[in-house]
Amino acid sequence: MNILCTPLYEEQLKVILEEFISQDEAATKKFKLYLDTILINMPTKAHKYKQSIYFENEDIKDIPHEDYVITFFIDKKNNNYLIISINKRD
Repeated sequence: MNILCTPLYEEQLKVILEEFISQDEAATKKFKLYLDTILINMPTKAHKYKQSIYFENEDIKDIPHEDYVITFFIDKKNNNYLIISINKRD
């Protein structure tokens, strides 16, 4: 399966990283490295994540990461994982 990102996710991540880097460059690198690890391991761990609180679809799941939630869609038809967004937790 392929892991794809929406433009929305990429823009949200860019804003988050810009905010972080202005505060602590080392923490920003740690955040991004761990985030990349989560995404790379998504195909083997997708089953452990809960259905998204934002959508009523069992193929849309949330990954908690620090103070954020990454929402992704399991596109079984096209054999992809689509990362939809990254948002601050409520």
